[in-house]
Amino acid sequence: MSRQVFLYDHPERFVAGTVGLPGRRSFFLQASAGTRVTSVALEKTQVAALAERMEELLDEVVRRSGGSASVPAVAPSEINDTAPLDTPIEEEFRVGTMALAWDGDEQLMIVEAQALVELDAESEEDLAEAEERLLQDEENGPPMLRVRLTGAQARAFAKRALDVVNAGRPPCPLCSLPLDPEGHVCPRQNGYRRGA
Repeated sequence: MSRQVFLYDHPERFVAGTVGLPGRRSFFLQASAGTRVTSVALEKTQVAALAERMEELLDEVVRRSGGSASVPAVAPSEINDTAPLDTPIEEEFRVGTMALAWDGDEQLMIVEAQALVELDAESEEDLAEAEERLLQDEENGPPMLRVRLTGAQARAFAKRALDVVNAGRPPCPLCSLPLDPEGHVCPRQNGYRRGA
């Protein structure tokens, strides 16, 4: 079966968002253009890593260009997107591997998210070889979401993604573990229940 690629070149919208209550949230990346909407599920840590790496890559582009690149230093307020995810949210796949690149000729950020694939291998070497073959297979690889963003769109995505990640449960001031509304058993309090 041939690889399914969900390609968005300058999407109208590319955001990270959640469904559910803090502590039980499901995270999604969602790209849309016209009536086409693609949603892929991923972990909170993947959203945070993507946003942080995106910021680092954009900062490096600005640094290397001496400030002449079409990348704003901060997310422009006029494209700030705080709206919820478009519904219905139909998960195309769960993300396994992500990649970022900067196209210097086009001045665009390229974001790729590939579906999670289980590989059977008997050794670490076999596993590494199978992963490499899978990543290089453009025709029969796992489904992929590929999005091409301007520098401003990428900054706005990263800002919202970090805001979404940080909007979860507040951390315990003693142990930094997340506090549930009913409290939690804090290891720094020798197991005594600590209220929210």
